[in-house]
Amino acid sequence: MNIQEQVVLVTGGARGLGLAITQALVSQGARVVVNYMSSHETARQLQQDFPEQIFIYQADVTNSSQVQAMFKAAKQHFGQAVNSVINNALVQFQFNGDARPKIEELSWQTIQNQFEGAVKAALNTTQAAFTDMKAEHFGRIINIGTNLVQNPVVPYHDYTTAKAALLAFTRTASHDLGPYGINVNMLSGGLLQATDASRATPDEVFQLIAASTPLRRVVTPQEFADAILIFLSPFARAVTGQNLIVDGGLVKG
Repeated sequence: MNIQEQVVLVTGGARGLGLAITQALVSQGARVVVNYMSSHETARQLQQDFPEQIFIYQADVTNSSQVQAMFKAAKQHFGQAVNSVINNALVQFQFNGDARPKIEELSWQTIQNQFEGAVKAALNTTQAAFTDMKAEHFGRIINIGTNLVQNPVVPYHDYTTAKAALLAFTRTASHDLGPYGINVNMLSGGLLQATDASRATPDEVFQLIAASTPLRRVVTPQEFADAILIFLSPFARAVTGQNLIVDGGLVKG
C-alpha cells in the first residue's frame, strides 16, 4: 500500500519530532491521525491547514480505553481503519545530563513512567490496530527508539532502559504479527536539533556530536522524519523486526 493510501496514527504528533513526522506524512499525501495530550493549539492549526488529511484526537496513549476510542473515532472520521502506527509520544523528559537522576537516586517510579510511555503505549496502540490490520492483511508499526541503547554516552537510565525494552518488544511483536502482513520496526535517533526534549541540551554537546559524526552535523527532526517514510513505503514490505539508526552515522547499529 502506498503512503498516500494510508491512514497513519502519529502519537505525540503535534509537537517536536512528532510534528515533523506529521508534516512529512502530509507532504506525501497520507491521512494522519494526530494524537496529542496538551498541544491543542498546534493540533487545531494542523487540522485547519490540512482539513482533508488531518484528524486530531486528544488521548493518553498509556490508557488502553482511550486508545481504543481514538482508533474507533479515526476509522469513523476517515471511513478507513488506521493502516500504520508511529509510536512517537514521549513522557515528559529533558535531555540534560546535569539534571538526570544518578543511579544512587534513581527511583523505580521514574523508570516505570518511561516504561509506560514507551512499552505500555506501544502495546496499547498495537492491540487497538491489530483487528483491522489483520483483516486487511496489511499494517506498519514503527516504534521510535534511541541510539543510546547501543551507545549510552550519557546514562539516562530511565529513558534508555525503556527504549531498550521497546526494541525487544518491536522484535517479538514482529514475529507474532508477521503472518498477518503486519511489519513492525524501530527507527532510532540520536540527539536531534532541536526538539522540546533536546532544548535543554547545552550547545557544546551538539558541537561535540557534530564533530564526532561522519556527516559533521546533527540530524534534524525533519531528516529523521523523512527516514520513517522508508518503512511505510512498499519498498520495505520485506523488512520487519529491524532497528534503523538515523543519526548521521554516529552509532553503528
